[in-house]
Amino acid sequence: MAFGSLEAGDDNAPLAEINMVPLIDVMLVLLVIFMVTAPLLTHAVKVELPKASSTPQTSKVEDVQLSIDKDGQVFWNAQPLDAAALSERLQAAAQLQPQPALHIRADRSTPYEKVAQAMSEAARQGLSRIGFVTEPGAP
Repeated sequence: MAFGSLEAGDDNAPLAEINMVPLIDVMLVLLVIFMVTAPLLTHAVKVELPKASSTPQTSKVEDVQLSIDKDGQVFWNAQPLDAAALSERLQAAAQLQPQPALHIRADRSTPYEKVAQAMSEAARQGLSRIGFVTEPGAP
């Protein structure tokens, strides 16, 4: 050690003590930092937010139920239609604002061609919201 002592001993022996001074310095610096920043965390800014008032939209367009049976017969909300009337009704529904959703129901044994034709005609007339209705749990 660099300190002078009166004891006679081996000066080259390793020192087995932990130097606590740097650890205490770091702890005191952190204590000061937390004491300064803690009051800043509780400071809140009061803001007057605007009040929003909204009313629900009362004019809701009903969704269209388009059913197709196993023979290819098309039903518009349970009323039978032919191909020309279907095209006219799809065009009229596409003009409504907001546009109604087209829900397609088809028999299990309906040829896919009939369903695809109905979807194609609906898209051609401008209906963009087309969905399928199925029965849950049906094998």
